[in-house]
Amino acid sequence: MAIKVGEKAPDFKAVSDTGSSITLSDALKDGPVVLYFYPKDETPGCTTEACTFRDRWDDIKKLGATILGVSSDSLESHKKFKEKRNLPFTLLSDPDKSIRKLYGATGAILPPRITFVIDSDGTIRHVYNSQLNARNHAVEAINALNLIRQKKEEP
Repeated sequence: MAIKVGEKAPDFKAVSDTGSSITLSDALKDGPVVLYFYPKDETPGCTTEACTFRDRWDDIKKLGATILGVSSDSLESHKKFKEKRNLPFTLLSDPDKSIRKLYGATGAILPPRITFVIDSDGTIRHVYNSQLNARNHAVEAINALNLIRQKKEEP
């Protein structure tokens, strides 16, 4: 079962596509995080999803958020995928699926396509789980980030 809205996001440490280590807590210091889990680099749905996040990158950055994409692919696969698709955000390698397990983002047959929007205080503010609607993950994330911003601007 995936983590729910209102729960604290579990911290993790992973290796990024650049080979450097990153923790969620470090990423949250810069603002909200869009953490999206996807099944595999260079597959049709995952490529659509990643390219939609790429195409909406400016909107997401304007909302102060960082995008972290997670799959069990190798660092080499991530590097090739990122370069080929011109992805401006970080991809994390989760070969043992430990991050997926922390977030309950596991499936019986296929790993699910699920996006978590995490506020800078570490609280899950939105969860979107759709294996088939890969394009909508970025839209859902932007809508959630807009709500986070609106709530912070309220007196």
